Amino acid sequence: MRIGYIRVSEDEQNEDLQIDALKQAGCEKIYKDHGVSGSQIKRTGLDKLFKKLTNGDTLVVWKLDRLGRSTSHLFQLLDHLRQRGIDFHAITQGIDTTTSIGRMLYGQLAVFAEFEREQIRERTKAGMAAAKKRGKHIGRPRKLNDKQVLEAKYFVEQKQKTITSIAKIYGVSTQTLSKAIKECNQIAGCK
Repeated sequence: MRIGYIRVSEDEQNEDLQIDALKQAGCEKIYKDHGVSGSQIKRTGLDKLFKKLTNGDTLVVWKLDRLGRSTSHLFQLLDHLRQRGIDFHAITQGIDTTTSIGRMLYGQLAVFAEFEREQIRERTKAGMAAAKKRGKHIGRPRKLNDKQVLEAKYFVEQKQKTITSIAKIYGVSTQTLSKAIKECNQIAGCK
């Protein structure tokens, strides 16, 4: 039996391309993980899939990185499949572990996949550092703007209002407000 596995790492990503490719490859059943990073070892869809696979089955993925991101994890999964008599096929890379060339390609591509992921991570970190140097905020949008933080800081310092009452006015938690004021106090010129 050919069984497919789909993974998309972001909730807004579409899995249709993978579904079409797996159906065209003859998959009778398809398991999926939606909004899950490939670096996570525990995945609900993948766990269900591994319970279903039996000797003689073939696990099919659209692309190698859909199954896993790190070389060690991919080799661990491949070894687990091989021990259970389960073949593996990555459609876009043409990897088919029923052949010696397919096993060799699998090993090489797993190394390149990890290398690519590391390159992306390094570029992302460098881009974030450059953006921070330019004064850009990295991360989730702030709940309070600079004017609100300065007003809150003033009212607290003048003992006109409590942190709790100000937090209620702005609709944030006391922790969020306290952290914003603390960050403001650490910046020279935040008055």
